Amino acid sequence: MTTAELGFESFGRWPVEDREEALVERLQRADPAAVGEAYDAHHAAVRAFAKRLVGDPTAAEDLVHEVFVTLPQAMRRYRGDATLRTFLISIAVNHARHHVRGAARRRAAMDRLATEPSHALTGDPETDARRRELVSALAHALDQLPLDQRVAFVLCEVEERTSREVSEIVGVPEATVRTRLFHAKRKLRATLEQAGIA
Repeated sequence: MTTAELGFESFGRWPVEDREEALVERLQRADPAAVGEAYDAHHAAVRAFAKRLVGDPTAAEDLVHEVFVTLPQAMRRYRGDATLRTFLISIAVNHARHHVRGAARRRAAMDRLATEPSHALTGDPETDARRRELVSALAHALDQLPLDQRVAFVLCEVEERTSREVSEIVGVPEATVRTRLFHAKRKLRATLEQAGIA
C-alpha cells in the first residue's frame, strides 16, 4: 500500500497534531534528538517571549537556553492539556524569576535599544524621538511591575493571547489572569502618566 493510499502524500506531511504528539512522546522518553527538534520548532517563539519579558537580549538568550536544557526533566510534568509551545512558555515563566532580578542591566539594555535606529522609524525626527522615548518609558514601567503582572501583560497585550491560554501557561484561574492584567495596566498607566508620557 502506498503512502497516497494511506492518505498521506509523504511521511513528512503528517498532520501537525500527529507530528507534535510523536515529538512529545519522544521527549517524554528523553530522546536527545527530540530536544533538538523541539528547539528548531519553538525556539523563536520562546525567545520572543523571553525578550519581551526580561528586556535584555543576553538574559533572554540565557532563559531560552535554560528552557531547552531543562525540557527533558520538565516533560515529566507534561499532561497533554496544552500545546508543546504553551508548555515551553510556561517553563520560561518559571525560570524567569531568576532573570528579572537584574533590573538595572535590563533598563540599560532597553535604553540602548531606544537610541538605536529601528526598522519602524518614520523618517520624521520628532516622531521617531517620541517613539524611542515611549519604548524606553514602557520598558522602565514594565520593569517596575511584579513578575506575575508583567507576565500577564506581555502574554495578553503584547503576544495577544487569550486569558484562557495565559491561564494554561501560568497555571492559575482565568479570573486571576484578568486581575493581574487589570493591575498591570493600571500601574503602567500611572507610571507613564508620572513620566509625562500617557
